Amino acid sequence: MPADASYADGSSSADVAVVGAGPNGLAAAVTLARAGLSVDVLERNSYAGGGASTREITLPGYRHDLASAVHPMALASPFFRAFELEQRIELAVPELSFGHPLPDGRVGKAWHSLARTADGLGRDGRAYRRLFGPMLEHVDEVNDFTTQSLIGIPESIWAATIFGLRTLEQGSPVWNARFREDIAPALLTGAAAHIIGRHPRLSMAGGGLALTLNAHARGWPVPIGGSQSISDALVADLTAHGGRVLTGVDVTSYADVAGYGTVLLDTSTSVLAQILGDRAPERYRKALQRFRHGNGASKVDFALSGPVPWTDPDLRRTPTVHLGGTRAQIAAAEAEVARGRVPTHPYVLVTQPSVIDPTRAPEGHAVLWAYAHVPYDSPVDMTEAITAAVERYAPGFRDLVLASTATPASELHTVSPNFAGGDFATGAVNLVQMLKRPVVSTHPWRTPVEGVYLASSATTPGPSVHGLAGWYAARLALQERFGLESPDLGPADA
Repeated sequence: MPADASYADGSSSADVAVVGAGPNGLAAAVTLARAGLSVDVLERNSYAGGGASTREITLPGYRHDLASAVHPMALASPFFRAFELEQRIELAVPELSFGHPLPDGRVGKAWHSLARTADGLGRDGRAYRRLFGPMLEHVDEVNDFTTQSLIGIPESIWAATIFGLRTLEQGSPVWNARFREDIAPALLTGAAAHIIGRHPRLSMAGGGLALTLNAHARGWPVPIGGSQSISDALVADLTAHGGRVLTGVDVTSYADVAGYGTVLLDTSTSVLAQILGDRAPERYRKALQRFRHGNGASKVDFALSGPVPWTDPDLRRTPTVHLGGTRAQIAAAEAEVARGRVPTHPYVLVTQPSVIDPTRAPEGHAVLWAYAHVPYDSPVDMTEAITAAVERYAPGFRDLVLASTATPASELHTVSPNFAGGDFATGAVNLVQMLKRPVVSTHPWRTPVEGVYLASSATTPGPSVHGLAGWYAARLALQERFGLESPDLGPADA
């Protein structure tokens, strides 16, 4: 929906403006609209979804996800559980959550089944099972803990303790003490490397453990029709409750939203600072300036004439493959990125949604989504490096490529300004910045400007498509600005 005359001068009769139609912004808007408020979502792009969007960017008929592709949090996020996302769209859950080939031909396989995964890990099977078994029995408590602010008393001391101890182990120099072989460590590090940073680190380990836990709990689903299906479901619920999405609206200053009494911003901290300007106290402005960006992802989308011919047949069944070698090799590549260098053999995250979603490409054809980690704002096109990495484990892949589109880290802002420099986490994910994201507070979504809230991955609980930052910000705004409780979100209440 394009911007219309009712917004031409930045004024509106709506109760709330949400800036940004990414998953967090849409989650906030849905929550506010369900509570009975009138809501405008202001989006600079010509479509809603931000990183959770799907477009034809190589050839007609080949649909590619612009940022997120596989969604470990779609069935795990407390927001999406409340929203009952699985009742609104089709989520295909693969039997093999992800695979990880090693240079010598062996392949680590994280099956949906923990028992089956452990059985394939040889001498490390028992250790792997003991690592995840206790958390799997209480997965909702662990997920609730990992998606809350680290400031304050956790709801489940047990979950905090069991997850915290495992994070300390896997995020420290003793991270290999549990294991005797190298497949299980490679599996864990491949998942942890979804977050860009050095290894071992607590923040990397915590993220990797949470992702792997959910690979064995509810799985890593792929939305049929692409990530756009998630965004479309949120927009449909919003409009059904009187909200609207105004596209083509680029909010660059507070004057653009001055006509609204309450504003929620699904933006980076730099855009937040720009919009607030001198209205924010100096101390808060300095905190935003100190908030560090992370390194970047250089992405490539491929249109293929057929499925990827992985040497291991099981890799032809999973949407997600991690390339980068052993734990030590991935750590070395990530250390190179941290030093500001493009690795010769980078970590590569590969997604092949066509193996489980036939809507992405013409019959018999396929799409491939992949990125490599690079320094912040790197202009390097990683097409050849990614092609070579896949070819190593799938000989003949190069011959299947009909077309490809590269999006270097320096251009990822074209998908969303939140991804400037290729930093799709909207701020470095480290222990300090998880404690102060972007400030140390039990309510980090509140800004010091009256009626203005931060609702993006730049605040708690950080990156991923989970809608939680928007949900938490909206619930706080409902309480503080309108004296309202958080509404029910399930489709039965639509």
